[in-house]
Amino acid sequence: MDALLLGVAVVWGSSYLAAKLLVDVAGVLPVLTLRYAGAALALGLVVLLTRARVGREELRWGLVLGLSQAAILLLETFGIAGTSATNAGLLISTTILLTPAVEGFVARSWLPPAFFAASLVAVVGVVLLVGGGGWRVPTGGDLLVLAAALVRAAHVTAIGRVTRRVSLDLRGLTFVQMVVGALVGLVLAPGATLAAVGAATPAQWGGIAYLALGCSVFAFVAQSWAVRRTSAARASLLLGTEPLWAVVFGLLLAGDALGVAGAVGAVLLLGATLAGQRIETRFSARVPALRADPAVSAGGARPTSDRV
Repeated sequence: MDALLLGVAVVWGSSYLAAKLLVDVAGVLPVLTLRYAGAALALGLVVLLTRARVGREELRWGLVLGLSQAAILLLETFGIAGTSATNAGLLISTTILLTPAVEGFVARSWLPPAFFAASLVAVVGVVLLVGGGGWRVPTGGDLLVLAAALVRAAHVTAIGRVTRRVSLDLRGLTFVQMVVGALVGLVLAPGATLAAVGAATPAQWGGIAYLALGCSVFAFVAQSWAVRRTSAARASLLLGTEPLWAVVFGLLLAGDALGVAGAVGAVLLLGATLAGQRIETRFSARVPALRADPAVSAGGARPTSDRV
């Protein structure tokens, strides 16, 4: 189980670089549309083979959550186009701190002061990371990725609350979300998407297949299987290594450079994120209102249908 969950984290960590390479050539909307479409086709096959339910509730909530998920990936992918893969992977990790904060606000059950201290350290880390050795205004890409993290926190909270109140088949729910995302992208950029299909090289098709199948189907099936056979805290810790893998791929393959201040910021951000995650896990174990369904979230940080 540990190796499987770590594999999911590695795949997700590599997705920032893979997405950046593709959007720099084909554009954000065509890449997202094709990524969603590939995931929808593959998950449609999973739904058929496993006889998953796609009923009224799956359609209803799949539409709502599919639109919010599409908003996340639009913000994230446009952000990746305007910053480095390393920065994007690190900045999106703030979701792990933002999600329990949003959950606590909704449930009116506040986290302990230590959690907010960790959040403050994470903010310092973000400032150092995007500053690159001195104060500068964050790029538009940095801000879009941070916005994606905030919207994702709300999205994760919504999934947790909905699935605790409504009986949903997560396979069917995720499939509907993928279809909705593909339709949103197609409506926003039909011409560009068709042009990208006609001009895509075998290497680009391989990249899209990797994002759709690796970051969606493999991650969905592997995580859903593994989190039922280990503790939420352990799963959360392993999946929480995603930003580390984003840094590794960005530095080794994309030639990203952090600098001394950026490296310090990255360490502060990752350390504060892991510390905050541990504080939240211990706290939520004592407060049922904040305990997420393990089939939906690992430690409140990552829903199974959050990534495509």
